[in-house]
Amino acid sequence: MAESPQSHSAGRRSRPLSPFTSIYRWTPTMAASITHRITGMGLFFGTIFLAWWLIAAAAGPEAYETFANLAVTPLGQLILFLCALGLIYHLLSGLRHLVWDVGHGFTPAKANTWSVLIFLAAILGAAGLFWLVYSQKGFMPL
Repeated sequence: MAESPQSHSAGRRSRPLSPFTSIYRWTPTMAASITHRITGMGLFFGTIFLAWWLIAAAAGPEAYETFANLAVTPLGQLILFLCALGLIYHLLSGLRHLVWDVGHGFTPAKANTWSVLIFLAAILGAAGLFWLVYSQKGFMPL
């Protein structure tokens, strides 16, 4: 007698119905994929901050001074650094996806290596950008 579909699926109920992160070993590629999505969402909020900056610059000295007073605070500097970090990371991760689209770098070793390198390059790039700006002006928005 053949097994019914219900009895076949009933035997698997102890397993998750879909993949869940707690059953997988975290890899750099998994972290890079999640980070790519998070930075994409973060760039949305960074764009709002950028729009405020541009609107304040166009609105006149008083409006720009309000923005600049926030941007030079530690919170403002953190927001600017995270925007730069997110933008650099998302750009590099997007370029990695383009390389994947043409069929290169799919082996686990290469994918993990490039994921780690992208994390490091994004951190160094954002830190280098801030170092360059601070060495020239001393603070970001003015």
